[in-house]
Amino acid sequence: MQWLRRLEGSRLAIAGLVVAAVLFVAVNVLAGAVLRGDQIDLTEGKLYTVSDGTRRLMASLDEPVQLRLYFSQRMGQVAPQFAAYHARVRELLERYVSLSNGRLGLELLEPEPFSDAEDRAVADGLQGVPLSQTGEVGYFGLAGSNSLDGRAVIPFFNLEREPFLEYDLTKLIHGLANTQRPVLGLISALPVAGGTDGSPAVPPPLLVLDQLREFFTVEDIDPQASSIPETVKTLMIIDLARLGGEMLRAVDRFVHQGGRALVFADPYVESLPMPRPPAENAAAPEDVAKLLRAWGVVLVDGKVAGDIDGARRVSSGERGGTVGEYVPWISLGRSNFDTGDPVMANVERLNLATSGILEPAQPSAVTFTPMVFTGPRAMAIDVGKVQGRLPDIMGLLREYQPGGKPLTLAARIVGPAPAAFAVAPPAEGKPAAEAAAPTETKPVQLIVVADADMLYDRFWVQVSDFFGQRVEVPNANNADFVVNAVENLAEADALIGLRGRGTSYRPFTLIDELRRDAETLYRSKEQALQQRLKDLEQQLQGVRQRGDAQGGEVMLSADDKAAIERFRGEMLAVRKDLRNVQHALRSDIERLEERIKLANIAAVPLLLCAVGGGVALTRRLRRSKAKRQGGLG
Repeated sequence: MQWLRRLEGSRLAIAGLVVAAVLFVAVNVLAGAVLRGDQIDLTEGKLYTVSDGTRRLMASLDEPVQLRLYFSQRMGQVAPQFAAYHARVRELLERYVSLSNGRLGLELLEPEPFSDAEDRAVADGLQGVPLSQTGEVGYFGLAGSNSLDGRAVIPFFNLEREPFLEYDLTKLIHGLANTQRPVLGLISALPVAGGTDGSPAVPPPLLVLDQLREFFTVEDIDPQASSIPETVKTLMIIDLARLGGEMLRAVDRFVHQGGRALVFADPYVESLPMPRPPAENAAAPEDVAKLLRAWGVVLVDGKVAGDIDGARRVSSGERGGTVGEYVPWISLGRSNFDTGDPVMANVERLNLATSGILEPAQPSAVTFTPMVFTGPRAMAIDVGKVQGRLPDIMGLLREYQPGGKPLTLAARIVGPAPAAFAVAPPAEGKPAAEAAAPTETKPVQLIVVADADMLYDRFWVQVSDFFGQRVEVPNANNADFVVNAVENLAEADALIGLRGRGTSYRPFTLIDELRRDAETLYRSKEQALQQRLKDLEQQLQGVRQRGDAQGGEVMLSADDKAAIERFRGEMLAVRKDLRNVQHALRSDIERLEERIKLANIAAVPLLLCAVGGGVALTRRLRRSKAKRQGGLG
């Protein structure tokens, strides 16, 4: 009987396993049919979630766009990480196709050696990568075309660009789908277009301008001109202080006629290759201040912002290659943004350098809304202390005094504002209508940024070479912020949601806070020791010079020799104390690293063992209790 019972139980168990397997397959088939394309994204930056901007773009496609995704299977065998990356690219593109209402087509091609697909990949401009020493080449790229023979290509999907995959794909499709681009007027008094002779004195073209040209028709306007073309409805002004006087008045008229502007006003542009004197017809500083005040903004005169909590670490250039926090170079995160402003959508980090400080003018009828601001421990620093090729980095850190309130670095200005300048009389030979201001002014709509250096590549992007292909990997969202701002002002904000997604920058905030607190605690003692060491060196040098004047060390008195030995002993003691202080700067961080290693290596396994032991103990206690109850029964 027991054998029959065991056989019956085995049959039931086997039947249960078969039913479970059938249910498993059925649920997967049903989910694949009903929930196709649905997903749950648990990553911090929602890297696998299609943004609202991409959804709007796919739904609004009016013209068909055809995409061709090339991938060599041999590449996936040689480097498995590319196979995984290809799967992600393919799945994302298939998601795009499902959102496009049939307007987006996708073709998957495998460019095998000497095949038609390889010839087509070469014709599309893809980048071939060597796979072996025999000359075998692999491809992994994307080409697109529209009905008007427009073409775009991603020559190779570099792994370093994986966090920006959706940005790259949507940008390519947007360029093919939108042949009529809005006009952006660019007025720059700085050398942002780059040099053509390769001279190191002229910076290369700004990457942020290249990205703007992908979405706008950028029309360059001479900063010394006297008018703004009527086709321009949105302006981007770089270095307001260096515009010509006539252009400054033209900008005033432009914003009161309903034009919108992104304005960079910087008290100190350190990215200039060399000091540049103002042009002969440049606007007077008081006129620039007058224009900003009419807009309801004050650029604090002679001051730049420093923030100990956001300071970037740089080499000080002092003895021993000391590395310290350069407080005027600031890296800001989400807590420093007005996250309710659409411009800041998915902007995770901004890097600024010697930024000015904005304050609301009083009285003013406009609405002054801070968009980017420092932490509460910020400090206003005299601009003279940051000028020059080698500012005193450690000196700024030692003299740092927190101000106790955030400083505004970028602000949105909206509302009625008076004209800054009176209407000029008509020039000789011109009709009065050309010089007259509009009888009814419109509310101004502006975004003012107090830093122009943030536009330069060296502050926010790392550039590398991949088999002759230039690869730009942002470590901050400076370009995203600029393009978002221009699109928002131009009411062309369909793509705002997709920018700034998945930046690879992940700061160790706890370690940074410990480092800064330790430096604040020990810097004053370090400064005192360094001053004491300097005094001892001067005293020792004075005794030696007196000995040289008397004919050498043999002519020194006993007191002088004793003083020299005493100074040497004190110098050794001071150097030892200085080393101890510098070691103390790192001790808290080293202890934290040890605790983190312990947590990663030991804590998780110990926790799992504890949970498993607890479960096992609970089951054992239950079995013992059941046996006791059975015995009593």
